[in-house]
Amino acid sequence: MQTGNEKNDNGQRLPDFIHPSVYVNRELSWIYFNQRVLEEALDPAAHPLLERVKFISIFSSNLDEYFMIRVAGIEDQYEAGIQERTIDGHTPFEQLEKIRMMVLRQFSERNDCFYHDLVPALQREGIEFLRVSELSVLQQKALSHYFRKEIFPVLTPLAFDTGHPFPFMSNLSLNLAIELEDEESKALKFARVKVPGILPRFLRLNDIKGFRDNDGIIRLIWIEDLIASNLAHLFPKMRVIQSHLFRLIRDADIEIEEDEAGDLLETIEQGIRSRRYGKVVRLDITPAMPLSIRKLLMNNLEVTERNLYEIDGVLGFSCLLDLLKIDRPDLKDDPFVPANPIAEQFGTDIFSAIRAKDQLLYHPYDSFQPVVDFINQAALDPDVLSIKQTLYRVGSNSPIVQALMKAAEEGKQVAVLVELKARFDEENNIVWARALEDVGAHVAYGLPGLKTHAKLTLIVRREQQKLKRYLHLGTGNYNLVTGRIYTDYSLFTTNEQLANDVAELFNALTGYSKHTEYRKLLVSPINTRKRIIEMIEREVEWSRKENKGRIIMKMNALVDAKTIQALYRASCEGVKIDLVIRGICCLKPGIPGISENIRVISVIGRFLEHSRAYYFYNGGKEQLYLGSADIMPRNLDDRVETLFPVFDKAFIQLVKSDLELILSDNVKAWQMHADGIYSRVNNDDPKINTQALFLNRANLKKTSSKFKVNE
Repeated sequence: MQTGNEKNDNGQRLPDFIHPSVYVNRELSWIYFNQRVLEEALDPAAHPLLERVKFISIFSSNLDEYFMIRVAGIEDQYEAGIQERTIDGHTPFEQLEKIRMMVLRQFSERNDCFYHDLVPALQREGIEFLRVSELSVLQQKALSHYFRKEIFPVLTPLAFDTGHPFPFMSNLSLNLAIELEDEESKALKFARVKVPGILPRFLRLNDIKGFRDNDGIIRLIWIEDLIASNLAHLFPKMRVIQSHLFRLIRDADIEIEEDEAGDLLETIEQGIRSRRYGKVVRLDITPAMPLSIRKLLMNNLEVTERNLYEIDGVLGFSCLLDLLKIDRPDLKDDPFVPANPIAEQFGTDIFSAIRAKDQLLYHPYDSFQPVVDFINQAALDPDVLSIKQTLYRVGSNSPIVQALMKAAEEGKQVAVLVELKARFDEENNIVWARALEDVGAHVAYGLPGLKTHAKLTLIVRREQQKLKRYLHLGTGNYNLVTGRIYTDYSLFTTNEQLANDVAELFNALTGYSKHTEYRKLLVSPINTRKRIIEMIEREVEWSRKENKGRIIMKMNALVDAKTIQALYRASCEGVKIDLVIRGICCLKPGIPGISENIRVISVIGRFLEHSRAYYFYNGGKEQLYLGSADIMPRNLDDRVETLFPVFDKAFIQLVKSDLELILSDNVKAWQMHADGIYSRVNNDDPKINTQALFLNRANLKKTSSKFKVNE
């Protein structure tokens, strides 16, 4: 870590790379990122109508998770009396205050967009949101009948008085706070009704008896509005004075003392259950809620004004994603079928394709199916002896896990590292871990104190009386769903040096190997930071020799202070640095004398930019690493990560040209300025939307392959 008094090789004093003014706060940088997500909904020209609604949902669910994890952690620091400042100079309290101010402003923007732009636009397209009070008397009676039959049996009203304790309210629950009057005693009462998450959040009136029509308009009502309109059925002989929506978010981070956890599987299961009981970090209410009910909720949920968020209208917008189920393709992105260059050239035999040459795929423009086929073929191939794989987020219906189970049933040696601590995927991973164990696979849960985030598969196959190893190395998860919407690279190879490294890493993950000397892989927490900084410093040397230092890095987040300082030093030495960072970036570009040779852009579009790529010019002997690691302390110190080198020069040039194309984007790109604030890239150059260009390239691949077949 720099002290602030360093000199370069010429004896010149270097700028102060540790001054708080040259860093962006990590938490506020994330909020800037989520603002860019929101902007995709705010811009009428950015996406088709239902896709804009989708971005409202993504923004909202992002923010929920942010409060459950990040804000909850800062609240813990503040309540513990911690006054230590972050590298950018903020105390925990100052961060909480700024977060609140920025989020309240974002809520206002979001709601204004939804109610004054998207809802009217949807109505013009024949999709209406209605209130129960807007319906005719006959329609309200029909809805009341539906309520009694389909919703009433699911509801559980809970009273709060001297004989009834304050009801427990689970994380992310949507609730009605109800003030009642006993018709006999005239005593005032309070009750709570939870809006069941098991029911659809909005109902299509077209599907309810008494509402069928032929005008083609889709009419929707919010389920909480229907419940609120029928509360009298839940409280006979009581007068419903008023009801008000509220929603709460709890601390959902699972803390694990692994040295005390004899059974990690059981510990994780207990942690998942405990999420329901974490402290409340955000209480959302509507402005109309009276002070008496506010105080009652705040006192019993133990929250302060800082945790209270007044939000007009609907609470909990993540459910809007369900609107994409509406059959209106004209209001959605054009459907896209990815290219499958491996299948088009080699058919179904993926092993022969990899033997012929290394294969590099760029998802989702290239299909994720070859990754699934790789495991499927290995499971059924009698010459395959073993399969080893890491699993982080695989989803709820994973064809890859099914293939691994089939391989184990076929008698192959199957070893799987299942990361149980993959946040919010723990339940899926527990189910898969047990299913794999039940069919005889060897299941490990990683190294104590470290999450395993690396994306690796090693297959051993007998060929001509010898063993041959096949690898898949990726930047993304083994998840077919995200493989369609996340940009990620997949490398298939039989390279022996990489195979040796991967085999050693699996031995370390599943056994007691303490191997630390990797030939080609960069492996966290062993050597990733060290090697990345060494390669940055090597570009400084090339800049001094030939004035040709060049670095391009693409990642999800840049937080690590040591790496940022290395980049600042490189900038001061004339190295040209381009950073493509989707989310958090704590580095400030364009500061005179510090980072004037650094450019930072963020691309937010139809697909989530998830791939990590690290390019170094290296005096013309170009080097490229792809992999799972962002440049954050957690990825460098607290996780098992891998970055793998790309040896094929054609692949290096292909990825480099992709990166340079992304850097020229002036439709979906945002550029960070020296103050840490972003603005859209807007210049007079011809419009370049890189994701659209990559889609066109994939379509051309498919057209070209069909033409060859027809020939």
